[in-house]
Amino acid sequence: MFYDFLKRTIDILGSIFVLILFFPIMVIVALVIKLISPGPVLYSPKRVGKNGKLFTMLKFRSMYMYKINGKWVHAEKYLETNRKLMAAYKKGSYKLKKDPRITFLGKFLRKFSLDEVPQQKVYPHTSKYVKIILSGRPGVTGPWQVSGRSFINFDKRVVMDAAYVKRRSILYDIWIIIKTPIAMISGIGAV
Repeated sequence: MFYDFLKRTIDILGSIFVLILFFPIMVIVALVIKLISPGPVLYSPKRVGKNGKLFTMLKFRSMYMYKINGKWVHAEKYLETNRKLMAAYKKGSYKLKKDPRITFLGKFLRKFSLDEVPQQKVYPHTSKYVKIILSGRPGVTGPWQVSGRSFINFDKRVVMDAAYVKRRSILYDIWIIIKTPIAMISGIGAV
């Protein structure tokens, strides 16, 4: 109970601090996105949160918009209509190393994790880990994000996230918070 209260307090205060600190950068990123590509500045995918509850996450749009049947759609929809790209996407653990849908600004945003400034697929053999993960609140960083990012395959990410949720350690949380800016600046493992 004390861990949950302390962690939530750190999450809220940390988010406020980071939002204030990054606000000027966020404004610049929003303006550049608007200038270089048609469509909305923000992308809002649905994600699974605590106890399986869906929530809407806000991200800066790092991909082009595509015109399909006369309608502008997000690159995610374009992926669904392009068989060759979809095959490469599935083969690469649901990541494309040289994704043609990403804008030049998007490559920069992703490398330094700026597309997700403050804020799964389920494989049958990972279901026991997913259950553990869904017992905790989702966050903007975690053990695999500071330990190799996209270099770590999906199966390993799920195991690391489950171990994190079970660990429940404020000291470990602080260690992850300290490592996050280092991982962002280094860009190691970013796709």
